[in-house]
Parts: sequence; C-alpha cells; structure tokens
Amino acid sequence: MRVLENVPLAPYTTFGIGGPARWFVEAHHEDEVVEAVRFAREHATPLFVLGGGSNLLVSDEGFPGLILHILLKGIEQNGRNFSVAAGEEWDAFVTTAVSQNYAGVECLAGIPGSVGGTPVQNVGAYGQEVSSTIRCVRAFDCEQNRFVALGRDDCHFGYRRSIFNTQARGRYIVTRVEYDLIPDGYPTVSYKDLKQYFEDWTTMPSLGQVSAAVREIRHRKGMLLVAGEPDAKSAGSFFKNPIITPDHFEQIVVQTGGANVPGYPTEGGQIKIPAAWLLEQTGFHKGHVHGRAGISSRHSLALINRNGASAGEIIALRDRIVAAVEQKFGIRLEPEPVWVG
Repeated sequence: MRVLENVPLAPYTTFGIGGPARWFVEAHHEDEVVEAVRFAREHATPLFVLGGGSNLLVSDEGFPGLILHILLKGIEQNGRNFSVAAGEEWDAFVTTAVSQNYAGVECLAGIPGSVGGTPVQNVGAYGQEVSSTIRCVRAFDCEQNRFVALGRDDCHFGYRRSIFNTQARGRYIVTRVEYDLIPDGYPTVSYKDLKQYFEDWTTMPSLGQVSAAVREIRHRKGMLLVAGEPDAKSAGSFFKNPIITPDHFEQIVVQTGGANVPGYPTEGGQIKIPAAWLLEQTGFHKGHVHGRAGISSRHSLALINRNGASAGEIIALRDRIVAAVEQKFGIRLEPEPVWVG
C-alpha cells in the first residue's frame, strides 16, 4: 500500500473544489482496504472513503486524515445476478446490464459516481431506486475488523438513506455490490418526464431506448455531467426532495393562493414536494449567480462551481437558500452532498 501526503482533492470531485488530504491511499484490492483501516488506527486519524467524488463537497482546508480512494474493479455475472466491484463506474455498469437486456437499472443511466456509492445513498431517479435490485452488499466492518455480507433488509434502505449513511455511518466500507436484475424485463416508464417523452409512441420502448431517453433528459436539465460544459462542475441535485405531512402540504397550497403545488404521495401517507419548486418560489431561479458559485442555467436544483468557486462560496449560497425556504414554507432543506473536512 502506497501512502501519499498532502494530495489536492479538488481533481477527485465533480465539483472541482477542495483542499488537500493529509494522507491519501488508493485501494485496488480488498487487502489494501484492510491496510488503510489499520493505518488510520495506528495514526489515530479519521478515515474517509472516496469513490467517484460525485456527491461530495470538500472543505477549502481539505481533510486532516486519511482519504481511501476505492478503485476495486471487476464484474462477475451468474445468470441474473451481477456482482460488481465498488470502484466500477456506475453508468458503465448500467450500460452493460441494459446491453444484455437486463431490467432494473435502466432509469438510473447517466448518474455519475461509482458502484460503491449506490447503496450508501440508495441512489434513485426517474422511478427507480437501487434498493429494489440490490441483493447483497459486501463490506469491511471497521468495528468487527472483518468482511461481512449485508442483505437488502440489513441495509435499512429509505429515501436517499441506508444504514451506511445513518446509524452505521463510518462503520462499513463497501467493496462489492450484488444486483438482482430481470432478464428480458420491461422498462420502467412511470416517471412524469419519461411518460411525456414516450407519449406519442405506439410501441413499448426497449430498455436501451429508455436509458437513452433518461440520459437525454438529464443532459437537457444539466444533470448529465459533461466535461467542458458550463454547468459541468456540480454535485448534481444539491437538495433532497423534502417529505412533509398532508396538513403541511395543504398549508402551502393555501399560502400560495391555491396554486398548483406539486406533490407526490409516499409511504406512510406523507407527501414529497420537489425541492426545485421550493427554490423557484423563493427566488432562486436557474442561472442565479452568487459570486463564483451559482445555480445551473438548466436545473434550479444544481448548485455549480462557476469559475473557481471555493467551498465557502457554495456553502454561503446553500445557507441563503435553506434560510429562505424555511422562512417562507417552514421546510428545512437537507443537502444531498456529503461534507468532507
């Protein structure tokens, strides 16, 4: 295992923001994960696991501990079960599954990052979540100092949540994820944008056509990170869609004069309200500029690094948005990206 010192983290994130890591290790094999954990313990230093860097905002001061960059590779297939190493690129795996006509992840195309991050955030988009396909997660248990296999129920999946980012945050290091996909299955076309995209079609689209449509829609909204494009330096959706009570939702309807407030029923009788709509209603529109930070010109939910923004500038814009939405609607928005440092 090679330990580097004072490695700048900005190049490892899609935001392109962040100071250096005190120590930095790349893990190409599981034994290097174990060595990294041992190193962090011996030096009494915090450890942070870095994957594709697509859901992070790193402090301008950097990280005072050890960054473990997961680069484990390999895909093993046994029928409908795909066992995928945590360092594999997520979108590439989606392409692989779809090309073999396996359904279950076709709507998750175009999402940046690595496979290891998908169970952590319970990645979801356009009517699908990975929790519906995950069969097992292999991870190193830093408390028990051994590798364990966690089944779907063990992961306690919820909306953008799992055991890995809630009650057991920092305990497990994901090294492999097993997905149970559907051979020759039908694509999921339940999300509003996809229904509109295919509304004039007289035949059922293929899995490949649905994945292509998702990528096109994401690109149109500035949610497909393409190097060189103006809105490319972001972490995608910066805020989670809040879930509120029906009474709270009705209060907002009354408050807005009976406007067509978007809301979607969730489990437990709650209602999910789009964070993008809340931002627009409080004056934070597409293309909003806040110094070197701003909001994407194509999607009001994506905060962007316009031109050399610092983490502090992104945080300042975040705080202004959170305060405005809470003051107007009584909803405290929860950021999606993980803060490092």
